[in-house]
This record gives sequence, structure tokens and C-alpha cells, in this order.
Amino acid sequence: MKSCFRIDGDKIRLEIKAVPGASKTEFAGIKDDRLRIRLAAAPEDGKANTEMLNFLSKALGCPKRDLQFLSGEKSRLKSVAIPFERKPQLEKILVIYN
Repeated sequence: MKSCFRIDGDKIRLEIKAVPGASKTEFAGIKDDRLRIRLAAAPEDGKANTEMLNFLSKALGCPKRDLQFLSGEKSRLKSVAIPFERKPQLEKILVIYN
């Protein structure tokens, strides 16, 4: 399995490629060691970032406040910190979309 995340202390660093402007928000596989997420939001005024955090929080079953951008807020290539306790949920997602 390709790895798009790594353990960083009590957090998981998830590497993401955001694809804004899609017809619906969904996972779109793993490519180049990044989880691709299609976003039904435009990349303006932080709308795509908000959509991505909302989507990830639902998929991982954690509050949005527990997710944090580590890099890439103004880029398609992003890193997001996720609580370590959500590793089982993340691994289930990765098995499905890998």
C-alpha cells in the first residue's frame, strides 16, 4: 500500500492533493503518495479548504477543530494533522481508495 501519511508524535501527517471545482466532494484515490480529494467548492476565499476539512472530519469521525493545516493552505498540495486516535478510520479509507 502506498503511504500518504506518517506518524508525527501524537498526530498523523496526511499528505493531500486537493482538486477543487468537482461536481461532488469525494476521495479520488492515491497518487504520488498523496490522497486525492475532489472538492465541490471553488478555490477562492478558503471555500475549498473549508469543504475539505468538513469532509475529512465527517469521514474520520472527529470534530473539525481537531484537524489542522500544516502546509499548503493556498496550494493544491496540502498537509493536514489528524489526531493519532483516528488512524483506524484513516486506514479503512486508504484501503478502499488505494
